[in-house]
Amino acid sequence: MKTPAKNTRYRVTNWSNYNQALINRGNITLWFSEDFLSQWYEDQRPNQRGASNTYSDIAIECMLMLKAVFKLPLRATQGLAQSLVTLMRVCVQVPNFSTLSRRQGALTVDLKPQQTQGKRAIVVDATGIKVYGEGEWKVRKHGVSKRRTWRKLHLAVDATTHDIVAGQVTQNDVGDNEVLPELLDQIDDPIESIAGDGAFDTRACYDAIAQRGAQALIPPRKGAKIWHHGNTKGERHTRDENLRGVRKKGMKKWKKDSGYHQRSLAETAMFRFKQLMGDTLSTRCLENQCTELMIRCAVINRMTALGMPESEVVL
Repeated sequence: MKTPAKNTRYRVTNWSNYNQALINRGNITLWFSEDFLSQWYEDQRPNQRGASNTYSDIAIECMLMLKAVFKLPLRATQGLAQSLVTLMRVCVQVPNFSTLSRRQGALTVDLKPQQTQGKRAIVVDATGIKVYGEGEWKVRKHGVSKRRTWRKLHLAVDATTHDIVAGQVTQNDVGDNEVLPELLDQIDDPIESIAGDGAFDTRACYDAIAQRGAQALIPPRKGAKIWHHGNTKGERHTRDENLRGVRKKGMKKWKKDSGYHQRSLAETAMFRFKQLMGDTLSTRCLENQCTELMIRCAVINRMTALGMPESEVVL
């Protein structure tokens, strides 16, 4: 995989289609459509113990998508949905803000990434999302406050479609490598390769990648040692082959030859996420925070499916 030079310039070749896709992201019918409304209420099952929910999970997900896209609090989200129902002349009731808050924590969100023909090339990374605390200016001026709290959002992104195919939310003290097996368990499609930074250079990560039959594109950490030496019985470990390649070629050339540089697409996905969805949480309960972030990931995937820029190198 050839890596372009740092001063390489690119030109978008599908600007007309991409421009329309950017416009369509703000189309209210994309987020509040007839497909959602046709499945608005929960099916009432006879002889079911306990009270059943009035609104389906799809209705709750639709409302939370509106909240995420237009960056609204729950009460304003209820007001927006009520006005849309009135304008569309649809005979449905809108869940109130307390119902949204109560149902949010138990909601299972389907990210719905685009389907691919072959195996997926996965890139993984994590970023911090602020729960509460002072802004960057206050921290730089007066130092870090005890009330500054974050959650970590771990994402697995398809390097070809740019879709988020798996996500996990943890406390801010959980390492990136600890979450990789859980991310891979969320991916049903076959995987060709998994690219991650040096934080994933652990036995558990390599074992999880090997179980999926994928190629591990992970640079060995500084001072790394061979795990299985040449005179050891059994197959050579993938991590040892990566380390031998680095020692033979140098880190820079190994990254270029192996295709490791596609991992930068994970950082691009994190930047896209924060630019479009923000870098702070509005909920305080951990379960609701997990749902809030997964809803944002589903929104990003829907935006990505509308169209992405296709670029070529300017000679």
